[in-house]
Amino acid sequence: MELHNLKPAKGSSKTKSKRLGRGEATGTGGTSGRGHKGAKSRSGYSRKIGFEGGQMPLQRRVPKFGFTNPNRVAYKGVNLDVLQDLVDQGKITDEVSYTTLVDLNVVKKNDLVKILGRGELKAKLKVTAHKFTKSAQDSITGAGGEVITL
Repeated sequence: MELHNLKPAKGSSKTKSKRLGRGEATGTGGTSGRGHKGAKSRSGYSRKIGFEGGQMPLQRRVPKFGFTNPNRVAYKGVNLDVLQDLVDQGKITDEVSYTTLVDLNVVKKNDLVKILGRGELKAKLKVTAHKFTKSAQDSITGAGGEVITL
């Protein structure tokens, strides 16, 4: 091994690009590969997100309509047939609370839960949730269960 054979270990050297602005002889001196004049040649230049070279940007070309209510409260729906499946699998027995549904990954931690009336509930359950539909409430109480609103 001699000095002209030395090279860094594989993977240790990260810079593969030429060093810019180190004299004309390097090939990237002078303008340092930025061309002549214009915004892109200057330091501090940054293009706006969505800029399309002066063409009207997409987010301004597409028509906008409607209204998004900032105060809307979104509930995660859980149907009665899902509760019945959990009973059949033996995951719940007599009581279904919000924390039980979170532990079983039926809903996420910060979701508001609304029990919906699809399916049939045969088990006698004490169900605790943020909201209930009328049909779900009737089905639960009809099966001998109890409805508790948070």
